[in-house]
Amino acid sequence: MPGHDEFAEGPKFSINDQPRRTTRVGQNIRLTASDNFQLGAYRADPSGQPKGAVVVIQEIFGVNHHIRSVCDRLAGEGYVAIAPSIFDRTAPNFQSGYSPDEITEARKFVANPDWAAMLRDTQAAIDAVKSVGPVGIIGFCLGGSIAFVAATRLSGLKAAIGYYGGAVVRFADETPKVPTQLHFGEKDAGIPLTDVETIKSKRPDVEVFIYPGAQHGFHCDERASYDKTSADIAWPRSMAFFATHLK
Repeated sequence: MPGHDEFAEGPKFSINDQPRRTTRVGQNIRLTASDNFQLGAYRADPSGQPKGAVVVIQEIFGVNHHIRSVCDRLAGEGYVAIAPSIFDRTAPNFQSGYSPDEITEARKFVANPDWAAMLRDTQAAIDAVKSVGPVGIIGFCLGGSIAFVAATRLSGLKAAIGYYGGAVVRFADETPKVPTQLHFGEKDAGIPLTDVETIKSKRPDVEVFIYPGAQHGFHCDERASYDKTSADIAWPRSMAFFATHLK
């Protein structure tokens, strides 16, 4: 991953800022990748007929409470949502919170990331839900980078969305095969705006949004860097993108 401190946290949000919570609707399942590796995943299904499916790719903190909540929220939007545990090859069932010590521990998983393995596991998630209908992918932090690379290399997707993926700039010469949308915080300590401008320059075919004052992790209401104003703009923007392309 980039040498910048992509995972730095900002000030704690005020006790008066009430994070959104979603009722848990999903279940833990197993997936099998193309190399026969079995990994865990969390899947949430909507109450009615699904519009399609969305693969959710984790931050460096595993398929934790926040990622499961994102899946549940997507189910509430009418999509089957599935989050593969892409760290299962090295640390099965790894989940982490967001304290400084936990962040330090979680960073170890991206010191030398196995992109090929993570993409195999992402493809397994896509394949598991493709019978539902059109499939999109959304990822955060590390997952934001994986979502972008999935758009350029994997099969079975109709749209891709990445939030603050620090490695996207490394892959910006690759052309997404599906409509792609990216979200970055203006004040992200690990993703300088020069990187974002490079992405915009190399990928005019990709929608890129920058959120004023927002830090890394601004969408996660369990992180110190949560920015409700930015998150409340980015999420509807993402849902509108899926509504347009997952048909």
